[in-house]
Amino acid sequence: MPQLSDVKETALYVEELPRARQFYLEVMGLSLLADDPRFCAFDVAGKHILLLFVRGASLTETQLPEGTIPPHDGHGPAHVGFSVTQAELPAWEKHFVVCGIPISGEVRWPNGGRSIYFRDPDGHLLELLTPGVWATY
Repeated sequence: MPQLSDVKETALYVEELPRARQFYLEVMGLSLLADDPRFCAFDVAGKHILLLFVRGASLTETQLPEGTIPPHDGHGPAHVGFSVTQAELPAWEKHFVVCGIPISGEVRWPNGGRSIYFRDPDGHLLELLTPGVWATY
């Protein structure tokens, strides 16, 4: 069987793209790669892409000069976990206090990892997780 090498793109669907774009730029510190009225794309650590789509704006196929993207969409709160080092996690917690972002949950995992959970403006559950959460991380 052919092997997968990575998960490269993660998509979230949002109600107000400008509000979501601002959150991921200013609170999460991501770099914007592409932007139009339907979606925006962010670089995550030079390894992954976070896509934000306006909910309902991709229900028909998208025709590009390079090809066709089939329809897609999502509803309800989704979950995305971002990896951080143990040493950086306290700085992130202070950053969230300054930004007025409440931590909604925390787990200290048996293998030594730690997770903190918080919400973006659309209610998606975001997680910062350190090594030791999973056997492979």
